[in-house]
Amino acid sequence: MASHSPGSAPQRRALIYARFSSDLQRDASIDDQVRECRKRADHEGWRVVSVHTDYAVSGSTTLRPGFQALQAEMRAGGAEVVLAESLDRLSRDQEHIAGFFKQARFCGVRVVTLAEGEISELHVGLKGTMGALYLKDLADKTRRGLEGRVRQGRSGGGLCYGYRVVRGPVGRDGETERG
Repeated sequence: MASHSPGSAPQRRALIYARFSSDLQRDASIDDQVRECRKRADHEGWRVVSVHTDYAVSGSTTLRPGFQALQAEMRAGGAEVVLAESLDRLSRDQEHIAGFFKQARFCGVRVVTLAEGEISELHVGLKGTMGALYLKDLADKTRRGLEGRVRQGRSGGGLCYGYRVVRGPVGRDGETERG
């Protein structure tokens, strides 16, 4: 880690944010993201003051406890830098990214990611659009997959009144029948 002499500028304080979105992903994903962010902070000579995380929570909402805590600490003057693996870890919603970036700028906080570097308005516009398109594509594929399950006589997720899920041999598991 870079050290500073008594007459030099103080180290910048950094907040790290890490997230993964699905129960199908590994908890270790968060550890991997944080480890890589810490390496970058060490390389830059930044002092990590806290790490905020959200496990298995979609980037399409800002109602994530770790993200909310990150914003609160940033607003309270807790750091000069927010560091994340990529912009889509902060949010996949263009409006949310723009709002977060505007708030960070107002607080005098730089937003830096391992993938994109220091975030600018250009990143917010382009990556925000890409994130929004990803969410739309994911929703379309999810709907298509659920429709396919229902057309096969399988459960689309919840149970309709008067039906139950059949547990049984492979090929029948997940089918529905009147209960």
